[in-house]
Amino acid sequence: MLFTLCHPAEAQQPAKIPRIGVLISGRPSIASRRIQAFKSGLRELGYVEGKNITLEYRYAEGKVESVSDLAADLVRLKVDIIVTDTSNATQAAKNATKIIPIIFTTANDPVGDGQVDSLARPGGNLTGLSILALDLNGKRLELLKEAFPNISRLGFLTRIGPTSEQRFKEAETVAKGLGLQLQYVAAKDAEDLENTLDVAKRARVQALLAHPSSFVATNRTRIIDLSIKNRLPVIYGSGDHAEAGALMSYGPDLVDNYRRAGTYVDKILKGAKPADLPVEQPIKFELVINLITAKQMGVIIPANVLARADRVIK
Repeated sequence: MLFTLCHPAEAQQPAKIPRIGVLISGRPSIASRRIQAFKSGLRELGYVEGKNITLEYRYAEGKVESVSDLAADLVRLKVDIIVTDTSNATQAAKNATKIIPIIFTTANDPVGDGQVDSLARPGGNLTGLSILALDLNGKRLELLKEAFPNISRLGFLTRIGPTSEQRFKEAETVAKGLGLQLQYVAAKDAEDLENTLDVAKRARVQALLAHPSSFVATNRTRIIDLSIKNRLPVIYGSGDHAEAGALMSYGPDLVDNYRRAGTYVDKILKGAKPADLPVEQPIKFELVINLITAKQMGVIIPANVLARADRVIK
């Protein structure tokens, strides 16, 4: 009689806990604030790490060659979703899987880079948030010119590579329209940065536009120190760089992007397809100026530029 009371179908099956892969091109210390924002966004939607969701972190530590291996590792783990930071990480994840949904958080140009078909209907297994890097580089050049009216020769700081060369050409067109001469200032790797900035200084480059990338983000402390040493004003693409000691930054609030990425995770876990979720554009932008660094460099930021700043670090 006891056996007739045992029905396997009635046994309560434990709920499957979603596993999210988080693929970061840089170091944990650089990404920590953004990761906390991502987890905060998940908590707002009812997901608590270690309780009803698992996060698998993979950090490339700025080593471009490691990103593909880390993406492949997450695919082998059969994670439910992969969340990426930079275009490099996104491309590595895309190359690793055509099935697992991928959410990018800071895409430079998702359509131009071939990551999605369109912003409204991404198609495939990718969607997420853009940072309008190409459009905003023009604004950053304008801000440098306003802050330093006498400059005429600027440097486009990046890492050597075919993608960065294309980004440079696009920014160069904008610079010419502003009456500025833009020079390609590209390093082979982190060890080459000091020599690269020395060459730029000798070539009479007067200020630098640090193009948003994993290379620039990972090596920001080194770049900031060298820019102060060479008295080369630099404008970055996000406020956390100015907080870390860069002279200026203008761009979207990347911390907010990571928080908003939680919404995509929630929708996909509830059955939505990445192909049908539109890519979101930034909704918050901020100009941050670090007057401590300005003093170290011996430069003065005009009052009209300071008045436009959303935050001034003193």
